[in-house]
Amino acid sequence: MNNEIVIKTDKLTKKFGDFTAVDEISFEVYKGEIFGFLGANGAGKTTAMKMLIGISKPTSGAASISGFDVYKQTEQIKKNIGYMSQKFSLYEDLTIMENIELFGGIYGLSYVEIKARGKNLIDKLNLQNESDKLVESLPLGWKQKLAFGLAILHNPQIVFLDEPTSGVDPITRRQFWDMIYEASHKGITVFVTTHYMDEAEYCNRICILVDGEIKALDSPEGLKRKLEAKSIDEVFVMLARSAKRTE
Repeated sequence: MNNEIVIKTDKLTKKFGDFTAVDEISFEVYKGEIFGFLGANGAGKTTAMKMLIGISKPTSGAASISGFDVYKQTEQIKKNIGYMSQKFSLYEDLTIMENIELFGGIYGLSYVEIKARGKNLIDKLNLQNESDKLVESLPLGWKQKLAFGLAILHNPQIVFLDEPTSGVDPITRRQFWDMIYEASHKGITVFVTTHYMDEAEYCNRICILVDGEIKALDSPEGLKRKLEAKSIDEVFVMLARSAKRTE
């Protein structure tokens, strides 16, 4: 992690009629940082992420992603980021290799790049004997690891992960986080939402949303120290219990 800012928001706000889903949030994220974005159901995490990745226009405020404006340069943003949702990240009726070729093409990689990077990904995941099988035949944990590999196939500056390990077993979650660390060490910024508080401990810094507002932003150790808590789970409960809304 260094001091280069790759995500910057200033009073970023999203309203739906009279309802304020995200309320004037301001923060910065640095190159290579693993940035945890936490909040209870209804806190505004997904709405905020949709604005950052360029698929939802803010109501007010400002934000830039890799130097590109979220109002005017959404196509440039999409080319410079990776994104992995909790569901629907892969085409299950295509084979592993067909998914690699499809995503590589979407990201604008050449045929040679797709073949080389696809082989590296398959080797890394030990899927050499599975590459011609349909994705639907893979266990959930393997699907999620493959989806993450595809999200960074084009070496984006930032990858956004929306609850990427939901529903997978603890061993696979640990393996998934090894992949996150590797990406971070290569300089890719990781912006991740999770409901697993033990995973939040792995982040460089954590931002906690409550009712669309930022209630805390610091390193895991810093938050625990400030709130005299023994764990991030305890920190989260202390802050989230003041929430007035749920999904």
